[in-house]
Amino acid sequence: MVTAGLLLAAGAGRRLGQPKALLPYRGRLLVEHAADLLTAAGCGPVLVVLGAQADEIRTRARLPEVVVNGDWASGMGSSLRAGLDFLTSSPAAAVVVTLVDQPDLTPEAVRRVARDATAASLAMATYRDGRRGHPVLLGRDHWPGVAEAATGDRGARDYLRAHDTAVRLVDCADVADDTDVDRPDEAARLR
Repeated sequence: MVTAGLLLAAGAGRRLGQPKALLPYRGRLLVEHAADLLTAAGCGPVLVVLGAQADEIRTRARLPEVVVNGDWASGMGSSLRAGLDFLTSSPAAAVVVTLVDQPDLTPEAVRRVARDATAASLAMATYRDGRRGHPVLLGRDHWPGVAEAATGDRGARDYLRAHDTAVRLVDCADVADDTDVDRPDEAARLR
């Protein structure tokens, strides 16, 4: 079963003052780290959705397949739609979705969430106190519904809530942390 990786990295990072994709992390850009994470977990193809400063990111980063979301300013929903639309021509039965601003995700968390993926699968990582987060697995059968529900800054959240009983929750607290980087003080810890 082919499971694609989809990295959403299109935002401008308004609170941060720059796109999060351009943050330095361990001697390279955060977007490279996040894309490599999906590859290391066995996802393929791996697709990165860019938007704000896409040309600069493409010039500076070594990335796998890239799609540029021209509507990135409308929110994460449009980036998720752009990624799913692009992947419809791939052989993937499912896709693992991650966000560029979560440097402490791990290949093991992605593998756990993607385990036993089928076209009908829905799965999501959980962390301490049962908090749900990324990575998220979306089986191909769900892509049209997810795309329809993804608006503004809401990606798959509403769709997953509407299909809650079908979502397999996967404990990843022992292998990853999905804390995101939003502000300059949080970005400072990456250095």
